[in-house]
Amino acid sequence: MRTGFDRWVWHSGSLLVTLVMLLLWEGVTDWWGLVSRVFMPSPLAVLASLKMGFADGSLLPPVLGTVRRMFAGWVLASLLGIGIGALIGVSQAARAWLQPTLEFIRPMPASAVMPIAIALFGLSAHMVLMVVAFGAVWPVLLATVHGFAAVEPRLGEVAKILGLSRLAFIAKIGLPNALPDIFSGMRLSLTVALIVSVVGEMLASQHGLGMAILLAAR
Repeated sequence: MRTGFDRWVWHSGSLLVTLVMLLLWEGVTDWWGLVSRVFMPSPLAVLASLKMGFADGSLLPPVLGTVRRMFAGWVLASLLGIGIGALIGVSQAARAWLQPTLEFIRPMPASAVMPIAIALFGLSAHMVLMVVAFGAVWPVLLATVHGFAAVEPRLGEVAKILGLSRLAFIAKIGLPNALPDIFSGMRLSLTVALIVSVVGEMLASQHGLGMAILLAAR
């Protein structure tokens, strides 16, 4: 268990590393000129642009557009991941048959399914939402399966003795025990949802940070 001094040292070291990274970034772009500012603006230039964008209101609408798209895809992915993961995780046979396939599909980047999504939904907001949900569902789904697989076997025996149905076991025993893993998977999927949202906006020309980045580059 960390003492107060240990926590202070840990936080100070983290801040020091962040400061060193910012100074290196500033040095590479401004002080030493190793990278052109056209391709990599300095931290001060980025901060000034952010301040100007929020001050004149030009940056807020694309940020809100991306956040709404990211949050919608994340919620959809979380619901699907928890539901499907619970059904797989509660059955040992389903885990044995399906988990290797899920682990094989999981590393597939969400951008790989964009051509299929474009063919099905066109260059639309629905296409971006489906791709975001596909990319963000895997951390939640696999974490849910792992959480159910880690339930104490004796709890399953108690559920059988009490005559609990499978749905009752999921709701009263499985989900409460799997919540730490589920929350961990949801935290990871939120990052994936943000990245895929920006990439999807670039490809589908949807209003958001992705489109704003393309327009700024042009």
